[in-house]
Amino acid sequence: MTHYAILTDLNKCVGCLACSISCKVVNNVPIGSYWNKVLRIGPNPRQEGGQWPDVYTYFLTVQCQHCKNPACVQVCPTEASHVLADGTVQIDKSKCIGCQFCAMACPYGVRYLNEEERVVEKCTLCEQKVAQGELPQCVSQCGGRARFFGDLEKGIESFEAPGVPLEGDKSYDAQVKSRIRLGDVTGEGCDYPVKPYKDSEVYHLPNVGNDPGFVYILRNEQWQGQE
Repeated sequence: MTHYAILTDLNKCVGCLACSISCKVVNNVPIGSYWNKVLRIGPNPRQEGGQWPDVYTYFLTVQCQHCKNPACVQVCPTEASHVLADGTVQIDKSKCIGCQFCAMACPYGVRYLNEEERVVEKCTLCEQKVAQGELPQCVSQCGGRARFFGDLEKGIESFEAPGVPLEGDKSYDAQVKSRIRLGDVTGEGCDYPVKPYKDSEVYHLPNVGNDPGFVYILRNEQWQGQE
């Protein structure tokens, strides 16, 4: 069964906030609210008592995880929150009564009440763009080319991002129209934009029975996404 998700290579994320801002623009997210948040983790010492420059910092992007067993869907009294055939969690605004049970049930705090419309909103994984064969806005506009989109059932190596093959045209226009697969651009050397990673360096946000779908890669640093 299809399950769309996003993979973020945290070693490549530069904290530019392009994902967060472009999301707000394309989805008309109200001022003060975000579908996609970027959290700074650090600076933290690499060893106890360590001082600068022996520290590390990375940026953790947090949004709706489009869980396999979403708690928000389980508590929704009107079935406004539901799971589509592509595995994404969506909100039918015509059914939403603004009770915010879903927002309270979400372990990641990524839902909010739209005060003007009196309905709950969150990341839709840009279903309007994906349905037309496009990438989610946060993936297509990622300044560090850290984000990839794909179907978990096909493996993260199949996830795609904007770009051209290693030997292809490197112009901006070519990269907008073309895509690269994570598995094809992972390797050693300057020709590979994604560095190799171990299974132990692949993470998810805390699983409290909801089975979050989004994937994170973090090499050589301490994962703190469970906190």
